[in-house]
Amino acid sequence: MELAVNQFKQALAEGRTQYGLWLGLPDATCAEICAGAGFDWLVIDAEHGPFDLRSALTHLQAIAAYDVSPIVRPVSDDRNLLKQLLDLGAQTLLVPMIESAEQAAALVQSVRYPPAGVRGLGTALARAARWNRTPDYLRRANEQICLIVQVETISAMKNLSSTLKVEGVDGVFIGPSDLSASMGHIGNAGHPEVIEVIENAIQEIKAAGKAAGILSLDPSLTQGYIDKGASFIGVGVDTLLLANGARQLADSVKNKPVKTGKPAAGY
Repeated sequence: MELAVNQFKQALAEGRTQYGLWLGLPDATCAEICAGAGFDWLVIDAEHGPFDLRSALTHLQAIAAYDVSPIVRPVSDDRNLLKQLLDLGAQTLLVPMIESAEQAAALVQSVRYPPAGVRGLGTALARAARWNRTPDYLRRANEQICLIVQVETISAMKNLSSTLKVEGVDGVFIGPSDLSASMGHIGNAGHPEVIEVIENAIQEIKAAGKAAGILSLDPSLTQGYIDKGASFIGVGVDTLLLANGARQLADSVKNKPVKTGKPAAGY
């Protein structure tokens, strides 16, 4: 079995704009429905979603049959947790709350096998290596790992320049919600001051030769971020699609004006 090529990482290297969706529902059927919708990537969000290792695995398995790239966002940068996610088959990790170049450099070490890093070896148990059926996995796995660090506070933005110098960081994802809270505009990611910081950061990330990403649920802001250089953009969340769709459907029937008039024949 050949080592799977990381299509997401390849697209970043080629400068192709990629659109994605957040997965927060731990049911694999939901993941499979979204996987066939036409997005370029899907984030399995174990930071805020109720995912454990087993449910992350079932999501990866469900998504694998479709032409879409899975990304896993772990709850933290814990080295042991990252090792387990990589062994499950995750090739792209989006790690939240990265505050400094030192933290980013430690992440690079965590997700790579020696001598480039310190990732532990356990391929006989690893889906990523197809349980030792992938030839030369240990020597080739590093090249397909994609590491995205998430910056989402004022301090992280102040340290952005040094973080961008860390070799092995493939991209930087901006978290607008936490950033807006950090800037004193909690719940208002569309505040002009927040947008200005985001746009400046996107330009800086692009100028450093890294891929810039963001979650943008406001369509009026999305194109502006792309114009500034964002190359991977999250445009929706499965929980919101369900919640909003369900509410709109209920409103459409419950608040529909009652038609009066002569009943149809036979009723």
